[in-house]
Amino acid sequence: MLNKIALMALCAVTLACNGQQKSEKEEAKVYPVTKTDAEWRAELTELEYYVLRQAGTERPFTSPLNKNYEAGTYVCAACGTPVFKSEHKFDSGTGWPSFDREIEGNVEYSTDYKIGYARTEEHCATCGGHLGHVFNDGPSDTTGKRHCINGAALNFIPEKGQD
Repeated sequence: MLNKIALMALCAVTLACNGQQKSEKEEAKVYPVTKTDAEWRAELTELEYYVLRQAGTERPFTSPLNKNYEAGTYVCAACGTPVFKSEHKFDSGTGWPSFDREIEGNVEYSTDYKIGYARTEEHCATCGGHLGHVFNDGPSDTTGKRHCINGAALNFIPEKGQD
């Protein structure tokens, strides 16, 4: 009986390690916009670097983009890739800019276990910058998704004719 328990524990550890190896391989992906760590640090603010390159999270209710309701496009703050449109933004009450969908093809997804359970992490498909996470508790009258995005990972470009 003890041998069976030890064997099961060994299998669990092996599977867990294999999952981590897969995650490391995913992180090794080469993106169309690739820079050295020193280049990213020089180009981004401290908060942008923390969020986009270290997968950090800004404090809730601190981004001016959280309550921005102007028409326009939200782009990756690291490389300028359009990632979300204003018409898909909604007030989730969470303190982070939230969208019910991404601009298809410009956002990639991976699984993040950093807080002890699986979450779907979102990355810019052009530079790999961490944007936030997507959850299944968004508006039921649209996609049902809530893309919970760090404002520090975004820049806003107003529609032409807007100030």
